[in-house]
Amino acid sequence: MLRLHYNLEKISMGLVGAIIVAASIGGLVEIAPLFTIDEVVEVPDDLRPATPLELAGREIFIREGCYACHSQMIRSLADEIDRYGPYSLAGESAYDHPMLWGSKRTGPDLARLGGKYSDRWHVEHLIDPRAVVPASIMPAYPWLTEPLDTGLLGDELATLARLGVPYDEAAIAAAEADARAQSNPDSDGADGVRERYGEDIAVRAFDGDPSNLTEMDAVVAYLQSLGTLTKAPYKVLAEGKQ
Repeated sequence: MLRLHYNLEKISMGLVGAIIVAASIGGLVEIAPLFTIDEVVEVPDDLRPATPLELAGREIFIREGCYACHSQMIRSLADEIDRYGPYSLAGESAYDHPMLWGSKRTGPDLARLGGKYSDRWHVEHLIDPRAVVPASIMPAYPWLTEPLDTGLLGDELATLARLGVPYDEAAIAAAEADARAQSNPDSDGADGVRERYGEDIAVRAFDGDPSNLTEMDAVVAYLQSLGTLTKAPYKVLAEGKQ
């Protein structure tokens, strides 16, 4: 076998051909399952899409590289379930583009983070991580107090709708207004946000100031939504214990 490989290396075009064949086989193995993904991945009936504010927070989460240290994928291992909660289902990420599953855990997994800490805790943690977790090695993000740019939210919802995320025309048209209303519970648009995305969504001043919509509002809203968009993982785990 080594002699064959050695001889192949002396024939440049043969080596190129072998590389193409090997890469094609590997690519086919990765791509083929996608043709049956609609048959094997079940989208939960109660899965809701992210609100415009949560979606904006997700974009900031990606922009700041948070996914490089925090996975959002709990494995079906007893110790992971004990620490983080029900293991992740492919279906609960059906509306994520891109999905943020991964294996990198410099920090803890965030798949079930929603509701674990208060909004205030998240704000203080993002501004100065060591103020609430003395041993933390996470960088600080004090610039998240800047105003949130909502100008492209409508276009983003429209793009996601073309990819199959269930945003209707009313949701797309109200994207900017809904983002502002979700962080201001006393505003006239707060009820409209609940009508479009459900009564269970959080409508409050995430950074503590309802008069200003900031990037902090968006990030905290996103973090508080993680693991709350569907109850399917909890049902699957409960059924498995019976």
